[in-house]
Amino acid sequence: MAPSAQAGQEEGGGVSQFDEGDSGIGREEAGQAAPHELHGPGEDAAAVASGAGVAGPESRFFFQQARRLVNTGGSAFARLYRTFLGARAALGVVLVAVQLMAVLLGSAVVPLTLALCVLYAVQAMSLWLWPQLMRGASAQTMARVSSPQWWGSIGLDLLVFGGLHAFERAANVNYGALLVMPVLMAGVLTPRVLALATAAAATLWMLGVAAWSVLEGGDVGLRLTQAGLLGGGFFVFSLMASELASRLAKEERSARGSMEFARQQAQLNRLVIDEMQEGVMVVDRRGRVRAANPAARALLADGTMVRPAPFQLRGVPAWVPLVQAVEQAFAEGAWPEAGRDVDLRFDEQGLAQRGLRLRMRFTRRRESDTSEDLCVLFVEDTRLLQARLQQDKLAAMGRVSAGIAHEIRNPLAAIDQANALLAEDAQEAQEPRAQQLTRMVAANVQRLKRIVDDVLEVAPGAKSVAVPVDAALLVSETCLDWARTNQLPPGPSDPLSCTVPLQPLVIAFDPEHLRRVLVNLLDNAWRHAEPGPACVQVELALEPELDEVWDGQRELPRDSPRWARLRVFNCGVAIPPEVERHLFEPFFSTRSRSRGSGLGLYICRELCERYGASIDYHWRPGGAQAGNEFSLRLRLMPPARP
Repeated sequence: MAPSAQAGQEEGGGVSQFDEGDSGIGREEAGQAAPHELHGPGEDAAAVASGAGVAGPESRFFFQQARRLVNTGGSAFARLYRTFLGARAALGVVLVAVQLMAVLLGSAVVPLTLALCVLYAVQAMSLWLWPQLMRGASAQTMARVSSPQWWGSIGLDLLVFGGLHAFERAANVNYGALLVMPVLMAGVLTPRVLALATAAAATLWMLGVAAWSVLEGGDVGLRLTQAGLLGGGFFVFSLMASELASRLAKEERSARGSMEFARQQAQLNRLVIDEMQEGVMVVDRRGRVRAANPAARALLADGTMVRPAPFQLRGVPAWVPLVQAVEQAFAEGAWPEAGRDVDLRFDEQGLAQRGLRLRMRFTRRRESDTSEDLCVLFVEDTRLLQARLQQDKLAAMGRVSAGIAHEIRNPLAAIDQANALLAEDAQEAQEPRAQQLTRMVAANVQRLKRIVDDVLEVAPGAKSVAVPVDAALLVSETCLDWARTNQLPPGPSDPLSCTVPLQPLVIAFDPEHLRRVLVNLLDNAWRHAEPGPACVQVELALEPELDEVWDGQRELPRDSPRWARLRVFNCGVAIPPEVERHLFEPFFSTRSRSRGSGLGLYICRELCERYGASIDYHWRPGGAQAGNEFSLRLRLMPPARP
């Protein structure tokens, strides 16, 4: 057996001539959509169009998967086999009809010939009407001469038609031509070697019958010439049928492979579109949404999600601006590249609304310059766009600020040194006015140095090293140092209250950075607190869920979330909402420009995020004890293994 034929038999599914390197599904299933058509996610024609034409080394996996899927089915072989069974049944009926007509016309009929025709017709009709009788027929079984499926069709045809030719060699009817049926069937359904073997068997039988006729006194030249010509025709039929079947099978497999590959590509495209954060919709001129990904369906609703496409945009009051934008785009035939903004109002008062940025792309027919009736809408929430723009601006501003800070350092150092020399001269000359001016210069130089250090601290690329630090000890020491620096009175009237656990709480943080964050929060709390005892409170504790299981005597469970909470509270009025939304933005300050840089809370947030911590603000109600609270969530280090 030829290697390619054997490979086709082992891979299964199609006819035996299928080449090993081809794969596919039936040609009639390989319908293709027009290049300009767009369909919903459930329509396979668009899926094919969206995935077709993708090729390259990365697509080898998809072709292998397509070949695996295709080779598991035998629809092509089953159709051909069924066709040949029908032809055999029709031929059997014709043979019986010819024999009966001969009887009616009074011609001599050999009883054995009539019996063979009747038995053949019954067998052929049975296989055609009841396919379960040949349930095991496949390309693999038909490739084996020993299989009952081969003997029940091709083998039986050779025996019956060969017998009819032998019994009626002296009659005017040439039954030898019937041997074309098994030869043709073998050429289409079996490997080429077996098909040629079938043609050889039919030819040898014809030559044997011709030789027997010569022994009985027949014309040698006529009999052998007829047998030779007919045998040569058998070989030609076999080769042509095998070649045509092989070509058709390869084309069919190629078409089916392309179809399967296109479907897989369409599924990948659909998956990518469904996972996009940007909304994507396909809308026609009538406002009907053909396709929409989950992001788009979420943007079109207030707190819920619109049902999957297809659905109609018209008729929903909240979508009127969107419908008007689509109609305007179709009427103008163009849309700005950057898109346009529309507002969807989900209630009459306009309290629930969402701004959308719309970008549109139109499809056009290749054979026409007119706009297609479909357009693709890319929908984005304007709030997310503004947030991204703000982040980009902050990143750019950080890089620029870091560069400026580096440039300021050198002249600032020169100013500081020059001012120190002037201060010495003023002190020696005992000039109070000059001494006051040098002190003012020194104070502002130190302020500029702090601003430069703050900017460089949060600049992109700043290095930080997290080390194990006892948060309880560091918080306690920092509060004591801060109280001494601000000359707070000790005792019951102490405005600072510090509460830390007795057991150490080890976190991964740079000690200087944590001290800086805490001092910044204490300065803000003291500045805005109402005077009184314990008006500024610092509390360090475990997360509530950990505090319940760890009382200081037991080990912290390894599988529990390891977080500590540091709270800085001050009694005072609540922060206004218009200020609260900008608390952690850089260069935002509630003090005058001459006294605050607006980087304090921004630096606190950046330093916390650098070490896996977080900081937030909320108003703590409580009557007389109400106030503002900044809370840090610090990651605890896992306990050392024994």
